[in-house]
Amino acid sequence: MRLEGKVAVVTGGASGIGLATVRRLAADGATIVIGDVDPDAGKAAADEVGGLFVQTDVTSEADVENLFATANDSHGSVDIAFNNAGISPPDDDSILDTERDAWQRVQEVNLTSVYLCCKAAIPYMRRQGKGSIINTASFVAMMGAATSQISYTASKGGVLAMSRELGVQFAREGIRVNALCPGPVNTPLLQELFAKDPEKAQRRLVHVPMGRFAEPEEIAAAVAFLASDDASFITASTFLVDGGISSAYVTPL
Repeated sequence: MRLEGKVAVVTGGASGIGLATVRRLAADGATIVIGDVDPDAGKAAADEVGGLFVQTDVTSEADVENLFATANDSHGSVDIAFNNAGISPPDDDSILDTERDAWQRVQEVNLTSVYLCCKAAIPYMRRQGKGSIINTASFVAMMGAATSQISYTASKGGVLAMSRELGVQFAREGIRVNALCPGPVNTPLLQELFAKDPEKAQRRLVHVPMGRFAEPEEIAAAVAFLASDDASFITASTFLVDGGISSAYVTPL
């Protein structure tokens, strides 16, 4: 119960890493507020953990401001912000094939939303004199890939750089900001990307030293750690949870 008494806002909390994290933070004692575009799945997730659901389009500044204001008004604080919502659509591919509308859509959901969430959360945390923000970046922010998703990769690089800067800027005000960089995770999004093309999945899997994709619960455990006082001296960090992929030259047979 290391998060008992803390209020956690989770975007994209209705599925995948977000849902696993909602369950983990609640199990550790946090009060949960979920922001998600899917009203049915979002409400079901919130009901499961006794939390609150606020339908939120994370690209809308008004929606994001309402999400954090609702959390604060309902529970009296915003202690944890897990800014996790993101997309990886099939029309985001090589730079030679990705059209500008696909580029812009991914940037809005993956990067601009994190800017909006941080901008909304930080004033509450400043008044409290404490808070933990965890922004979902990716291991692709650290590496290059020949099988490119150009806007996704660029958006996650932006999340990483922004998180580092905010972590430095607000460190002396008791606000920690870290970029969580998962490796490939066994979520519905990844399954949708790879289910139709096992060869594509295997091409990626061979580069993971552990020989498997992460489970959402393993990423959720990292979020719970970064959200807690156990991580009290960790800020502006690139927190890799990638099964060793970013350190590998060759992998075990």
